Amino acid sequence: MKTLQQFAAKPETIPASTSWYLADLGEARGKQELFTKQSPQRLKVLRQHALIESAVSSNRIEGVTVDQSRVGTVIFGKSLLKDRDEEEVRGYRDALTLIHEQGARLPVSAQTIKKLHRLTRGDIWDAGKYKDQDSDIIEKYPDGRERVRFKAVPAAETEAFMRELLELWNRSLRERWVHPLIALAAFNLDFLCVHPFRDGNGRVSRLLLLLHLYHLGFEVGRYVSLERLIEENKERYYETLEQSSQGWHEGTHNPWPYVNYMLFILKSAYKEFEERVGQTASPKGAKTELVLNAIRRQSGEFRMADIEHACPGVGREWMRVLLGNLRKSREVTCRGRGPAARWRYKGRKRSTLK
Repeated sequence: MKTLQQFAAKPETIPASTSWYLADLGEARGKQELFTKQSPQRLKVLRQHALIESAVSSNRIEGVTVDQSRVGTVIFGKSLLKDRDEEEVRGYRDALTLIHEQGARLPVSAQTIKKLHRLTRGDIWDAGKYKDQDSDIIEKYPDGRERVRFKAVPAAETEAFMRELLELWNRSLRERWVHPLIALAAFNLDFLCVHPFRDGNGRVSRLLLLLHLYHLGFEVGRYVSLERLIEENKERYYETLEQSSQGWHEGTHNPWPYVNYMLFILKSAYKEFEERVGQTASPKGAKTELVLNAIRRQSGEFRMADIEHACPGVGREWMRVLLGNLRKSREVTCRGRGPAARWRYKGRKRSTLK
């Protein structure tokens, strides 16, 4: 709530880069209805894929993973789950479904926030409950070292901080201290700095981002995974979060790096949505385009596993056929054989792929 307090007390001049993002997003929202009136079957494919990507990516950011061959079963199936990680991925799916189905009718409230946390954390003892012990935000390095990246709000003050954060959010919409999208990013930053739960704060913050966007009339998260875009830009996510959280407790922090990052993610989502709707010719062709887009986004050499990572729920055989066709048309080159093979995308040429 320190960021929203900052905007309420002294609205600042908006950086030029932020203004450019807002202008582009205003235009994208204006086109939104046009694109959502496209073929229902096309949009159904995009919705299903976004649901898979969101559930997998948001958990993977936090180190929670499931076997690639189990993704479809975990997301869409009803069978018994094998372990805790699968429970959390399916729980995130349930939270996404709740937001997608209720949209702006689902209030941004303490009750909703706790429910989203409870869904994503499964049967763990403190699911849906604010933390009862102080907990700092710890960064862990691959070599085992750790450091305190941010000292979160003490447990005893969490309830009061969250209550004020929600009050300030509602006031910001009524009084328009800043553009609602800036207020949305400010809420997201404040939530992460309060760190209200013992664990699972990052996942709840991404669900709240989606919910806030529905409230503001931006529905691109239904068709393009915001979580996957955040994962693809994970280093920048952590970098801007650290930049903007310095001095947060004193209210002297600079929120604009994180605000601009959130706007960049949303702009990227709309750009991708427009491209995918234009390229997806049929439900059958939709899967092809999803894989092709993932291949074309690769910079430098990549492995089959990188494409599987980008397209959860799509079978390896399907990817192998597409890569084989692209190799024949000389759009990609391959070095090596088997799982260790290294591929490189050379550029789109005239292709007969269907």
